[in-house]
This record gives sequence, structure tokens and C-alpha cells, in this order.
Amino acid sequence: MDGESLAERFEADRKRLQAVAYRLLGSASEADDAVQEAWLRLSRSDTSEVENLSGWLTTVVARVSLDMLRSRRSRREEPLALDGEFIPDSADPEREAVLAESVGMAMLVVLEHLAPAERVAFVLHDVFGVPFEEIAGIVGRSPAATRQLASRGRRRVQGASEDGRAADVARQRDIVEAFFRASRAGDLQALLAVLAPDVVLRPDAEALRMGARNGWIASDLHGAEAVATRFAGQAQGAQPALIDGLPGGVWAAGGRPIVVFGFTIRNGRVAEIELAADVERLSRLKIEILA
Repeated sequence: MDGESLAERFEADRKRLQAVAYRLLGSASEADDAVQEAWLRLSRSDTSEVENLSGWLTTVVARVSLDMLRSRRSRREEPLALDGEFIPDSADPEREAVLAESVGMAMLVVLEHLAPAERVAFVLHDVFGVPFEEIAGIVGRSPAATRQLASRGRRRVQGASEDGRAADVARQRDIVEAFFRASRAGDLQALLAVLAPDVVLRPDAEALRMGARNGWIASDLHGAEAVATRFAGQAQGAQPALIDGLPGGVWAAGGRPIVVFGFTIRNGRVAEIELAADVERLSRLKIEILA
């Protein structure tokens, strides 16, 4: 394969290689360095007998990344942190943020606490489907030991994910409770503070019929001001609840839910409120009314 064809083939694999390196390293700049090193090694190597060039390149990137992780740990460098959140070090913060969002910041935080070999085994196998037999040659372990490395990494990631979900539900509950407090108090400014500017209120057909009878609502509402105005001084009888495990609220009569409030939270604000009153639909929901 001539130099031009080799370069074209490498470019075809570049995005995937960058994805592998970023998940392994958690840094866009270091990922670029690892991919560039893979290109240098490719350009200097005789790959005429390589049957799977993509696999060969993945192995090179993984080995380079593993060396970088071990070097980072030997220097006892710690990731930057602010209020417990991992902040990758990069000359391009905007690009770093996009990459972090695509991978998941919570995942990056957990991966930072894995040993280098655990991180490589878990990421390559669980994220990119690389067989343990191939990973074993990268980390210098037997396939069985490599499987154990990935398993340990997986348990730690799953445990941290469960903890993160519990914390996220707690944050959502605080936001929902703040919404109901402001609504009952008729505090328009507090409502505006907790609502996203483009918030939408969506009642189902039965909730619309109920709202139309008392003149409360006749259609979807769009925008923070419209939704805040509608809820100011309202929701007096609403009770906090978990709806399919997520924070919400209910209007209940005799302990039986009549209307369910479902909330969508984005960036710390209420982005959507759904009112559900259809009896059949309510019967399919797991509703836990909270004290």
C-alpha cells in the first residue's frame, strides 16, 4: 500500500481511533497525541501482511494510551477537580466539553479512578467490543486475567452509576419541590427561576377536559411566563410523589391519584410539565405518594 493510500485508510479510521483514545485518556489533547503517534508508527511500519489494519491501529492506540496512563500515575498527577467534578485539561475547552458530553462526564469521573489496565480492559471490551484475547496482548496479562480486569472495572462503573442516578434523582426532587412551593405561595419570580425559558406544559386529553370545565387550562402552554402565571397560587392540593421512580406530583382524592404531574428537568430547570389524567394511563404508572 503506497503512502497516499495508507494516509486515506488512516483518515477513514481517525474518528474511531480518537473515540477510543478519548475514552481511555479523558483528555482531547492527549487523545490527539495518541492518535498522532499511531500514525507515525503506521507510516514507519511494514503493514503488507496485516490483515486487519483497523484492529492493528486500535491496538497501537490502546498501547500508547496505556503507557500514557501509567506515566500519568507514576508522576502522581491527579485530574483537575472542582466541587468533586472531573475537569479535563485541554487547550480547547469547547471541544473538550463536546467530547465529554458525548462520552458522559459521570463516566469520565469513574474511569479516572480505575487502574490503567482495568480502564483499558473495560473500555476496549465493554465499549468497543474488542475480544479479551486481543486485549490480553495489550495489557500483558492472560485472557482470563484480562477478563477479571474488565469485570472489576465494570463493577466499579456500575456502582458509581447507581450512586450518580440516586444523586440525580435527589437533585430533581429538590427542583420539583421548589416548583410546588413557589406555586402554592403564588411567588411568580420563584417560579420563573425554576422554569426553563422555553418550558412547555402538556396536558393529556382527559386533563384538558378537566381543566376546561373549571377554566384552568384549555391547551398546551409555552414559555416560562405563561406557565408561571398559570401555576402561581395553584397546586394547593398537589402532593409530591415518585412517578415510575422519578420526582413528580399528584392530585389525589381518597388516596387515589386523579392527575399526575410529570417533570422533565434539563440543566437544573423544569423544561416540561406533563399533566396526565387518563385513567388507563395512570393505571400503568408506578406512583408512590411521598410524605
